[in-house]
Amino acid sequence: MADPRGFLHYARRGPVRRPVELRIHDWNEVYEPFPKEELRDQAARCMDCGIPFCHEGCPLGNLVPEWNDLVWRGRLADASQRLHATNNFPEVTGRLCPAPCEGSCVLGIGDDPVSIKQVELEIAEWAGGEGLLPVTPSPATGKRVAVVGSGPAGLAAAQQLTRAGHEVVVYERAERVGGLLRYGVPEFKLEKSVVDRRLAQMVAEGTELRTRTHVGSSELCFPGSAAPGHVVVPAEQLLDEFDAVVLAIGATRPRDLAVPGRRLGGVHFAMEHLKGANLVCESALRAPPVTAAGKDVVIVGGGDTGADCLGTVHRQGARSVRQLEILAEPPATRPQGNPWPTWPLVLRSAAAHEEGGERLYSLATTELVGDAAGNVRALRAERVAQVLEGGRPAFRPVGEDPVEIECQLVLLALGFSGPEREGVVEELGCALDARGNVAVDSAFMTSVDGVFACGDAARGQSLVVWAIAEGRSAAAAVDRYLVGSTDLPAPLRPGAVALG
Repeated sequence: MADPRGFLHYARRGPVRRPVELRIHDWNEVYEPFPKEELRDQAARCMDCGIPFCHEGCPLGNLVPEWNDLVWRGRLADASQRLHATNNFPEVTGRLCPAPCEGSCVLGIGDDPVSIKQVELEIAEWAGGEGLLPVTPSPATGKRVAVVGSGPAGLAAAQQLTRAGHEVVVYERAERVGGLLRYGVPEFKLEKSVVDRRLAQMVAEGTELRTRTHVGSSELCFPGSAAPGHVVVPAEQLLDEFDAVVLAIGATRPRDLAVPGRRLGGVHFAMEHLKGANLVCESALRAPPVTAAGKDVVIVGGGDTGADCLGTVHRQGARSVRQLEILAEPPATRPQGNPWPTWPLVLRSAAAHEEGGERLYSLATTELVGDAAGNVRALRAERVAQVLEGGRPAFRPVGEDPVEIECQLVLLALGFSGPEREGVVEELGCALDARGNVAVDSAFMTSVDGVFACGDAARGQSLVVWAIAEGRSAAAAVDRYLVGSTDLPAPLRPGAVALG
């Protein structure tokens, strides 16, 4: 075990953010390198609990006390092996996951929890820098699997199935592989060289990656004609050419805002904004199609996607920024009705909030007001309070005067309402559940034999760590379907709930 008194000797430490006045002028990651001499001390704070609740808080079941102990002992290669035993992409979760493991850390009952996420990231970065990312070829089974979608769920499933000896082809309709990791997460949170490093490992293991390939009929993908340089593969062709198909197409249908003025110029979904900015960072575009330069901006939605938009508009040179949240402002510390080890519902601030802008709570948008040219010039909202109606939350006006905010750009970061139904889902005839997600059974099988689904496509919008866990579990189910048994780990079943 790690230092049994480490939590008494060392305080929690996290990475230092680069100065705001520097980082808002570039797209580099916001954090300074973590001091290597600090890593061992942070790992030493792990108590090696009799019941490690961090295992339950993490959907992947990461072996947190084990790799903390190995880091404390200076055995980083062994720590990397234990980390990669449960997580395909720890360099991603170490940056993007909100760390439900830390929310259920036993030390967190009376002290700051262990810096699990930072230790995880440092192990992964050390392994990547040392060229020690595992490449594990396996004897070929002769079975072929198609994975549709290259986000974290699809890539995790593909890597696991390749390691089981199957021939795996990943289909991605965009220009490059990565899904939301590449086009939804800003460069300052996840530099795409990190994604490319892991993709190189997957290719070395034998996974085939096909980009600019749309699975579905050409008329659904490209009404009239196919886009130059893109390939259309009919969904039925996958059933003919592969022994199994995994749908990891994400939940890409954005929630809209049903208010007057929604169709005014200057009102965009968050992903329109974020993808354009990422394409500029990758030199695929000279200028973003949606820019905040010199504009007053309102971001509707207070979650992670809204924070990603916030950091992006700062770097684009917005004149002012306001972020609206319909919920009341959360407390700064864990409330009594939200006890350990459940996820603490407290105020969370991203690096982008430190960079500027104003956060406004308990506001519901009622109207977008246009100018004579048909562009948005203001957003109107009313104060609301959350109430329970029939056991379900609802928001009701509190009778205060409405708020009007001047703006020339409105970004809608209201989440997502499930996968796209048109195209591969409809053509394969996969049934949907009551929430509009692809319905799966306890083995991640859809209503179509040999077709599986995982990640946000089956679960609904969720965290990157859930996507990886579902990809790993779906891979184990596919392996069992193909060869009758599996040695691949399966951390969860559909609908499983972690303590976080």
